[in-house]
Amino acid sequence: MFRAPFIEDTEDSPVLTALRARAGRRSTWISVAVNAGLATAQVAIGLVSRSQGLIADGIHSLSDLLSDFIVLFASHHSQRGADEDHPYGHLRFETAASLALGALLLAVGAGMLWGAVRKIELPDQIPKVGEVALWVAGAALIAKEVLFRYLLTIAKWAKSGLLAANAWHARSDAASSLVVAIGIVGNLRGYRLLDPIAALIVGLVVARMGWRFAWRSLHDLMDGAADVAEVAAIRDTLIGTPGVRSVHDMRTRKMGDLIFVDAHIEVDAALSVEAGHDIAVEARHRVMQRHRVLDVMTHVDPYHRPDLDHAPIPAPAAPREA
Repeated sequence: MFRAPFIEDTEDSPVLTALRARAGRRSTWISVAVNAGLATAQVAIGLVSRSQGLIADGIHSLSDLLSDFIVLFASHHSQRGADEDHPYGHLRFETAASLALGALLLAVGAGMLWGAVRKIELPDQIPKVGEVALWVAGAALIAKEVLFRYLLTIAKWAKSGLLAANAWHARSDAASSLVVAIGIVGNLRGYRLLDPIAALIVGLVVARMGWRFAWRSLHDLMDGAADVAEVAAIRDTLIGTPGVRSVHDMRTRKMGDLIFVDAHIEVDAALSVEAGHDIAVEARHRVMQRHRVLDVMTHVDPYHRPDLDHAPIPAPAAPREA
């Protein structure tokens, strides 16, 4: 079981950032090895045993292998810092990679659906599946479930949405392997139509997962806001900063797995510019320390006490007689 080292999680912790990146790469390479072995075994045994469901599951594993390489590519490029052409950094490489992964899954799922429907239309031509296909499907089910739990642990610690997407992809593979195993059992018991039906279900699962990843990535690429609960938590942190009287016109947008925040904070109008600046700096520090925020841009507005807003303006003193 993966055990994360104890390091204080602060915005100024390059060691923690490096450890998260290394853990992400290592877990992805483990996923590559598992998916390569499974894809080879499932497609080969599926062809020999004449199981369309197992072949579909093998193609699913092959798509996982391709997605692993997309994750490695994106993780490498997203770690690059800001430059002249990309002043906000390269974190959206992960978002773009998630979009590519979603499109890939959508295409693979559509292909599976087409092949399964063609088989179901000709039930008399569906062959009996060899028993070895059941053993391979069972082994794949166990391997994918173990891989899912491992990848999700790493994703949570590394705070990577792309790794989490890859982990849940592995869980969908485990579910598809279970469906395939059930279809093979049915085929062996004389219900031959169950094998292509299993392939059809696998295709639906893959296509649905691809659509979800692609839609979520498009939302982030269009500067979609963070979820409501996280926005509310950030607002509470800003308001809880000593000296901040109110917060308005707060906006958020996603940058990879992190968030950019723009907010207007109100401080007492009688404070000096320097004092107002110090409050804004403290508010920014608190938000970046407590939330998945990359940067906070604050605009300081004057706050007037309500009980003084309508107070009469004192008349100027009469000039003294010489």
